[in-house]
Amino acid sequence: MRILHVTQRYLPAVGGAELYLEGVSKRLAADGHDVTVVTTDAWDFELFWNPDARRIPQPEAIIDGVRVLRFPVRHLPLSHWSYPAMRRLLWILASVSAIPSPWLHRLARYTPWTPELFRWFATTQERFDLVAGMTIVFEPLIAAAQQFAWQNQKPFVIYPLTHLGVGQEPGQDPVSRFYTMRHQVELVLNSAFLLAINADEANFYRQRGLSPDRIAVVGPGVNLAELQGGNGSHLRQRYGLKGPIVGMLSTMAYDKGTMHVIEAIRTLWQKGVNVHLILAGSVLEQFRHYWDNLPTTERQRIILLGAIDHQTKLDLLDAIDILVLPSRTDSFGIVFLEAWTYAKPVIAAQAWGVRTVVDHGRDGLLIPFGDVQALAEAIQTLIENPQLRRQMGEAGRHKVLHQHTWDHKYPRIREIYGALAHRGTSTI
Repeated sequence: MRILHVTQRYLPAVGGAELYLEGVSKRLAADGHDVTVVTTDAWDFELFWNPDARRIPQPEAIIDGVRVLRFPVRHLPLSHWSYPAMRRLLWILASVSAIPSPWLHRLARYTPWTPELFRWFATTQERFDLVAGMTIVFEPLIAAAQQFAWQNQKPFVIYPLTHLGVGQEPGQDPVSRFYTMRHQVELVLNSAFLLAINADEANFYRQRGLSPDRIAVVGPGVNLAELQGGNGSHLRQRYGLKGPIVGMLSTMAYDKGTMHVIEAIRTLWQKGVNVHLILAGSVLEQFRHYWDNLPTTERQRIILLGAIDHQTKLDLLDAIDILVLPSRTDSFGIVFLEAWTYAKPVIAAQAWGVRTVVDHGRDGLLIPFGDVQALAEAIQTLIENPQLRRQMGEAGRHKVLHQHTWDHKYPRIREIYGALAHRGTSTI
């Protein structure tokens, strides 16, 4: 098969979507398929609205047998302001049924603005057997890929990675509505096949009219061999850490719950609980402002690593006693699988999607997003109960070994791709 994958970022940029698509793409390439990834040149996520953020300089590369084509992100004037303003305007207009969806897509093309990528779709003579797009919140890229597939009468597969939020119903809280706008939902419903990342996402689109025979719940996996070799003792010695460690591996941002984690740890310190906190991941501007306003004595007690390399991640996973990611903007959480591989319990937010990954009370704990007191109590419960930590960590590891390795996930994706490519634009 000749396969085209379209997404907002690709390696060496790192994130959940990036790791997911890399896992699929490189395995297809290893099986002898011709895989091309079309993406932007964003290294830092903030490049979509911040012209000063890092770019990946190479416009074309071969990574693990996958051809990667990168197109530059362009910016409108005052992009720090105009990008979020246009996303909010889209949200408002999408709620007005009288406004046609094509109008919404025209406005969305500037968030992010990648004119050279659109030009490639319009002019390339390359042909593919199947086109797939990932991440619905970057709908201009998804729309361009879907249109390209239609024009060439090829099937289009979508991985929306829909953040369904923490509301009473999926897609109903303020943040998740930016992932479930009318024109975004239509892109999913008009796709040949939905590869849902979790059962909540599958149900969300099924309730909106997508036929069950065009849906499969697969989700990402992990490669156990790639996660071996963590040396927690080395990391503990480097920073002089004794006692329990709470770790967070994520983009540092409010929606990820980073500030809530710090506030929970501060609460425990005030109670005399001995606990260390290590934060690893890209630092967004909003978090930097919060961090700079923390008391110096407390900043000195927190280890803020920022973006880390793979070996440091493995050392951190081995060193920590608890992984926390109380996020309202995750559709799955690959880092949960990575922590469970090291038999570590996890704490997550009670968010749609994530609740299907973390089994509360068995392999982790779920707390309401933003509830600092509940988060502090959950951390303290696990700190004070080593046996419970071990039981939850082992339950998580058992889940990974039997459900969430790429050996379990990839064959189903390959089967779906093959069936769709064989039947052309028809569905399975």
